[in-house]
Amino acid sequence: MKWSASLPLISIILISWGIALFEYTLQVPANRIGFKGYGGPFSLVQLKVIQEVITLVVFVAFSLIFFKNESFRTNHLIAFVFLVLAVYFVFKK
Repeated sequence: MKWSASLPLISIILISWGIALFEYTLQVPANRIGFKGYGGPFSLVQLKVIQEVITLVVFVAFSLIFFKNESFRTNHLIAFVFLVLAVYFVFKK
């Protein structure tokens, strides 16, 4: 990305930490609210699988939008199908 080419490394690190901080301010309360031990509907395993799938989907969308030199290939689609299957099996009774 051209706008970030002139930024010093510390600026890129702070931007990355800012994104991570925003993610964790949403993730931690969501995990607490969603956990069965606090009255939510999900087990810890289910919450972790949901978190990973959401993170990967957001990462793929971000990389396709902002990094035009990356492409979405067949093996990526197959991996996504396996992620959907992981969600299915973790919620299967």
